[in-house]
Amino acid sequence: MFEGMESIMQLYTASDCLKCHQVRYLLAEKGINVTITEIDDNPKAQEDLAQLTPYGDTPTLVDRDILLYGYNVIFNYVDERYPHPPLMPIDPISRARLRLVHYRIERDWFTIADDLRAAKQRRNTKGVNKLSKDLQEAVISADELFGMAKFLLNDDLSLVDCMLVPFLWRLPSLGIEYGKQAKHLQDYAQRMFNRKAFRKSLTSAEKSLLAA
Repeated sequence: MFEGMESIMQLYTASDCLKCHQVRYLLAEKGINVTITEIDDNPKAQEDLAQLTPYGDTPTLVDRDILLYGYNVIFNYVDERYPHPPLMPIDPISRARLRLVHYRIERDWFTIADDLRAAKQRRNTKGVNKLSKDLQEAVISADELFGMAKFLLNDDLSLVDCMLVPFLWRLPSLGIEYGKQAKHLQDYAQRMFNRKAFRKSLTSAEKSLLAA
């Protein structure tokens, strides 16, 4: 449980799940007290989750009388239900720009990363090499974006940062390095990894990833 008063919110999560980590990080940045229930090696929690949702997957959030699943749904709910600090700009143009970046990162980077994990599981060396190169090039090519403001395209932390940083944390475990070829991104990642909220959001399994 995050620090604070007794929790009225419960999050069902897996210990090494990107979407779960994104939600945990968002909640930590919001300073929301929540009971974290990991379903790994926990048959009772798995049974409870199966009864709560039609999919039985994570993340699943229970807040008072509402049950939510799907990390995008949870993201938007948390930011609107708990508006302080706000994690999206006030003006619609800035919000739209950030949402477009969010969409492109998910469509491009996340898709390649999912294919890369699948190729590793199949021990498809040729596929791993190609997908690793594609993901590394995609990440490095976006370096300029991370030098335009303190956070990604914004002077304040946004939902896009909360979505992206847990992904960046996992890149070394996928064999993706960007280093000096993407200095702005490297500086951004280290600043974000050092945030108290991010450190608080990590599970034991995530702390063991080769990203610290």
